[in-house]
Amino acid sequence: MPNHPAPKIRNFLGWRIASLMFLGLGTAPAAGGPAINQFELKDLESAPGYRQFQSQNAWSSGQPSREAAVNGAGEQVFDDNSVARQREALEMEMGLAAWLKFRIGIEFEEERLDDPLSMSEVNDFESLKLTEMGGEIIAVLVPRKGNGFGLGFVTEVERPLQRGEQMQLNTGPIIEWASGAWSATLVPTVVQYFGGDPNEEGQRDNKRDFAYAVQAMYTTSPAWAFALEAYGTLDRIGDNGNATASQRLLGEHDQHRIGPVIYITRPVTTLSAGAIESRQAGNLEKMESDDDGSTMTVGLGYFAGLNSATPSSTLKLSVELDF
Repeated sequence: MPNHPAPKIRNFLGWRIASLMFLGLGTAPAAGGPAINQFELKDLESAPGYRQFQSQNAWSSGQPSREAAVNGAGEQVFDDNSVARQREALEMEMGLAAWLKFRIGIEFEEERLDDPLSMSEVNDFESLKLTEMGGEIIAVLVPRKGNGFGLGFVTEVERPLQRGEQMQLNTGPIIEWASGAWSATLVPTVVQYFGGDPNEEGQRDNKRDFAYAVQAMYTTSPAWAFALEAYGTLDRIGDNGNATASQRLLGEHDQHRIGPVIYITRPVTTLSAGAIESRQAGNLEKMESDDDGSTMTVGLGYFAGLNSATPSSTLKLSVELDF
């Protein structure tokens, strides 16, 4: 999304809400399947008092059919591909310093049934429900001011709310580059699973996945930006973790998506107390200097699945409020 100047702090309400949410912090998706997060880019924008509320939403169609096989014990087993028909996340991001910020949030998902009772249910989905909580820290190692190169590092933890599911730790660099109206962002991450209950073979599958988010963007004005974005996961890097016989029988499930996204940024007509007083006094110049300049950015995108394990179509709607 387009970069915005860091606003001033109006009050501590956002910090109080964040503190309450942080008490329940944990992480992650359904155990076993590929790590699939919201389709969003991490960035290096930060400043003391910087705050941003985010709503990240995605709807997928053309779901891949569930694979089934009979294992050595004569039991019917199903693949554990992580597909969801709907995802909605609510997040709060806050800047602690020019080089450090953090984010906390919750996610709702309409997931595919984990344990279908019959063949007629193998491709059915559960109802939309709260599935996980998470938090991340981003350190800005090389800040980017306008044109040039920027570098940071993200560490994110996700915890599922369903008992027994594995948590995951996502770590990796954030690489930014900009020249004039053009900019690019690359966020490759290693996803480490941990905790949770043992699998049917009595082991914890502490596997590692590789995930990526890529964006190339052209900004035509402060209000409009056009991007091409790609998101994907390589399920289980190499022969790591403890895959079950069923997982080895049905294989891994990489997912890859690519598509265009339009970002629209508009000012939010919210004035500080000082700006309101200046308006009442007729001092328009001082009113503008007292206004914190809150903005809202809406992202609308469409992603096409690039392989048979990925839903064929995904719609993205993101709303970000800087205040």
